[in-house]
Amino acid sequence: MGKLIYGANTSLDGYLEDETGSFSWSVPDEEVHAFWNEHERNIGTALYGRRMYETMRVWENDDWLTAQPAVVREYAKVWRDADKVVYSSTLAGVSTARTRIERQFEPESVRHLKELSSSNLSIGGATIAAQAFRHGLVDECVLLMCPVLVGGGKPALPLGVRIDLELLDHRRFTNGVIYVRYAIHDRE
Repeated sequence: MGKLIYGANTSLDGYLEDETGSFSWSVPDEEVHAFWNEHERNIGTALYGRRMYETMRVWENDDWLTAQPAVVREYAKVWRDADKVVYSSTLAGVSTARTRIERQFEPESVRHLKELSSSNLSIGGATIAAQAFRHGLVDECVLLMCPVLVGGGKPALPLGVRIDLELLDHRRFTNGVIYVRYAIHDRE
């Protein structure tokens, strides 16, 4: 059975994006990128909301990658090797391999996907992740907190939800980013 892991780069004050929708402050350096590469190697299926999928699908195209560092090109391969499920009621189609659309988020379908999976799954996008948290589907949180306060924007974690966590791992990167990995405490 696979675990469902929510992973995100966040500002220190808890946002994925600032009030203008920008997340340029969270672009990883090579050390942090290498961390994400290793993390994503353990993911067999990525679950995305529409906006996150539209952001991530750039990894399907090689045109811009030729001038990038090896660690960035490596991430593209890791991303392409994973299956992808996009939850969207408006997206007409997908433009990436190994990708399918689901028109709505069905908690029981995600539970079934976890049960059948021999590898871990990830969930990306604040809106879709909030649904997964609310339905008790998320098993772990992996957060990379960037040394910046953005003052507002899109929260990284769902509002109005109480979940107890257990610290599993942590690390400080040389650029000041802090990694924390938490397990969702028993949900009884």
